[in-house]
Amino acid sequence: MNIGQASKAAGVSAKMIRYYEQTGLIPAADRTASGYRDYSDTDVHMLRFIRRARDLGFSVAEIGNLLSLWRDETRQSSDVKRLALGHVDELKKKISELQDMVQTLTVLINSCRGDHRPHCPILKELGSDQDDKGLSVRPRVGAVA
Repeated sequence: MNIGQASKAAGVSAKMIRYYEQTGLIPAADRTASGYRDYSDTDVHMLRFIRRARDLGFSVAEIGNLLSLWRDETRQSSDVKRLALGHVDELKKKISELQDMVQTLTVLINSCRGDHRPHCPILKELGSDQDDKGLSVRPRVGAVA
């Protein structure tokens, strides 16, 4: 099947398929006599695997590791589990960071009158000379957004 058909069957854009080939995540597709990419059912199955892993937030490098484990019949499930647990830890860290951002923005939003005057604490904070560690306004510990 051509790249458009493979794209539709796997739920992955043609651009992403080309990217996965370019980065070596998947092997280069066979080519027809006229030079068009030709994908097999096995290729589509691999692309679906990648799409599902991306949907779970795995990075391209992590997906490469997962694909290696998937192909390895002698793998140990503990290796897969370790990789997945590491990913869960990273997701929890991101969730915590996002919650901090929501709380900080909520504090800023609540301090802004939102009226006709030009003074805006949100813009003032974003334009402050704080270091790259973040904003000077911090949500209270235990504050609920």
